[in-house]
Amino acid sequence: MKKLIAKDKKIRKKIKNLEKKRFVFQTISSNSNLSNLVRFNAFYNLNKLPNRTSKTFVSNRCVNTFNKKKSNKLTHFSRMIFLRLARNKKIHGLTKSSW
Repeated sequence: MKKLIAKDKKIRKKIKNLEKKRFVFQTISSNSNLSNLVRFNAFYNLNKLPNRTSKTFVSNRCVNTFNKKKSNKLTHFSRMIFLRLARNKKIHGLTKSSW
């Protein structure tokens, strides 16, 4: 589990840095005030970046179980952990409506 968490942190850090580079290269290549050579070099460097440098390739995971499936975007818990916490009244202000 610790190995997966460390690997996930490493991937997220790498993608964050590559996203910054991608943004810079995209803005330079689309800027028409710059010379054609500078724009071409930016476009070339943009195409040299790996394909998996987008934020969409990073999957959200549950905080407790580190499970990818059925994780809620707002609470960062999986469905089963969220229900367990709701039943035990561990989440402040949330109660199960039907018993």
